[in-house]
Amino acid sequence: MDGKIYGTVELDVTDLEAYVARKRKEGLKITLTHIFTLAVARGLKEAVPELNCYIRRGRVVQRKQIDAMVSILVGDKEMSSVRIEHADTLSLQQLTGVLSEGIRDTRNGAEDRTMKMKRTLGRIPWPFRGWLFRMVKFVTIQLGVSLPAIGLSANNFGSFLVTNIGSIGIDSGYPALFPVSNVAFVFVMGGVRKRPWVVNDRVEVRRIMTLSSTLDHRIVDAIHGGKMFQYIKQVAREPGVLEQSR
Repeated sequence: MDGKIYGTVELDVTDLEAYVARKRKEGLKITLTHIFTLAVARGLKEAVPELNCYIRRGRVVQRKQIDAMVSILVGDKEMSSVRIEHADTLSLQQLTGVLSEGIRDTRNGAEDRTMKMKRTLGRIPWPFRGWLFRMVKFVTIQLGVSLPAIGLSANNFGSFLVTNIGSIGIDSGYPALFPVSNVAFVFVMGGVRKRPWVVNDRVEVRRIMTLSSTLDHRIVDAIHGGKMFQYIKQVAREPGVLEQSR
């Protein structure tokens, strides 16, 4: 069984939510998902490049670019995702536009080939689905062979996955590392709740969000997750740094 690392931090997002509200009044329709997606992408570039890796033929391979995969809700029950290429180079406004367009296309039925193939595999009856899944995983992950005809490769799901489980009423959780995704980690946004919080040695009521992550221990150690969370905390204190492209 592949080893995994699980980590959680609590983050005061009171001021960050106020920043989001100001930007929305200015016409930039951002959410915390936009901010954290861009913060993680920048973190891979500037703080923890070791997380931007994947396994190919049993070896750790550095990715050539940083792509984000954002999980979205389609309708009331269906989950899909939108891939944002070169996410670390975008400004907050640019990323918001790219993600909005991707969400609109996906909800209109224009999913990318990766998600279409995932759904196709899901419709194959058991036990044939299991056999085919293991074969695809062996060819793409173990052998490192791309299958462009069906939209699969060892680097098909981007550098990381962001999922906002708080939007569906879950405060915290640790999603599984989907085997054929080959991502080093999944970043999880949990629910936001009012909590007593110490600010400048005084207890105040603040808005607290739970952030979690599942990491592939074959690629990284806990220290890499810690560096990423520290970087995200820094960005949360100064979100204006995300307004410029890189």
